[in-house]
Amino acid sequence: MIQELKAADGRLAVLIAGVGGAVSTTMIAGVMAARRGLAKPIGSVTQMGRMRRQDGREQLIKEMVPIAGLDSLVFGGWDIFPDNALEAARCAEVLSEKDLKGVADELATIRPMAAAFDPRWAKRLHGTHTLQGATRREMIEHLRGDIRRFMADNKCSRAVVLWAASTEIFLPMTDEHRSLESLDRAIDANNTEVISPSMCYAYAALSEGVPFIMGAPNLCVDIPAMWELAAQKHVPIAGKDFKSGQTLMKTVLAPMFKTRLLGVSGWFSTNILGNRDGEVLDDPDNFKTKEVSKLSVIESILDADEQPDLYKDIYHKVRINYYPPRKDNKEAWDNIDLFGWMGYPMEIKVNFLCRDSIPAAPIALDLVLFSDLAARAGMSGIQTWLSFFCKSPMHDFDHVPEHDLFTQWRIVKQTLRTLVGEREPDYLS
Repeated sequence: MIQELKAADGRLAVLIAGVGGAVSTTMIAGVMAARRGLAKPIGSVTQMGRMRRQDGREQLIKEMVPIAGLDSLVFGGWDIFPDNALEAARCAEVLSEKDLKGVADELATIRPMAAAFDPRWAKRLHGTHTLQGATRREMIEHLRGDIRRFMADNKCSRAVVLWAASTEIFLPMTDEHRSLESLDRAIDANNTEVISPSMCYAYAALSEGVPFIMGAPNLCVDIPAMWELAAQKHVPIAGKDFKSGQTLMKTVLAPMFKTRLLGVSGWFSTNILGNRDGEVLDDPDNFKTKEVSKLSVIESILDADEQPDLYKDIYHKVRINYYPPRKDNKEAWDNIDLFGWMGYPMEIKVNFLCRDSIPAAPIALDLVLFSDLAARAGMSGIQTWLSFFCKSPMHDFDHVPEHDLFTQWRIVKQTLRTLVGEREPDYLS
């Protein structure tokens, strides 16, 4: 339910699980550079996006709704390694030393708090800056204390917690996840088989009345127990899995095929990636979590029940290969086998090369700022309108997720118009 929209007064704490990771340090450095006039926030909807108002005027989104200003953001968080954000950014090798130099003094002040971590959930990582011997309940209470202290020390009036850490091993939903009561019992029993570290961060944030964003494909806030906690605390939740590269392309191309009624017989996708994310996904249990997220897109948009002649026999395969020499320089290939008029075959091949963290950084920023906006509007629970930014949009059992990028963008604009009491402009007048 949308209430009166509160102003973005005061400072906003941006607390990141995985604050020393490539995406996090790239986002933070970019925000700092933008604040100093050293770079443009390219790719950020909240900073550069425009919309047409009901009266036909085009306006920046941040002028239409009260988005928190970049100057009000205070960054912090947790990491399994003790490096400050400058050291971590240099280790990630995403940004050049020239770009880091302009914000080095500020980056160096961001030192991570000890992380709630369990190596069984990310077996390729060996963290040295973690809470030792803590039960799941102790992890949660420690994280809650961290949030409160950070906000007090930095004089922040609001906060958002973002998971930008690694993909955890695949976890199916179990009975322990189906109600808050059963989740609490599992936490108190220290059932580490069904309570992941990321769930501890989510539980801590929601308990403190702080919005939580899941940036990986982990099973975390997309369970009834967390929905219940979010409703109880009147807090927004969003996710999951940043939609930044290959899957972004799929949510653009697949709607085109559907709209033009072109058939698809196969879609083969593969990637090479050498950063910490690639290392974690080299483990089959962690890759399965990512695979489920990436596979859901095509089947959702290209509905075989709706158009069996076009999509009933699609062969869809996704692969991610860890290749250390590339570091953050990801390369993705797609081979798409189509058929058109009278069944004649066609092919499309896509080769997408990028630093993996460059398209992800503005997504992380936008999710933070829009989640804060949602909280100030009195919106709580699953923020379906933020599916625009996610590979695997969170949804309850009564709804089907929307993957079409253009439909998702329409929903974003519809939500923002509702916040300011406007309707869609009449394009036919």
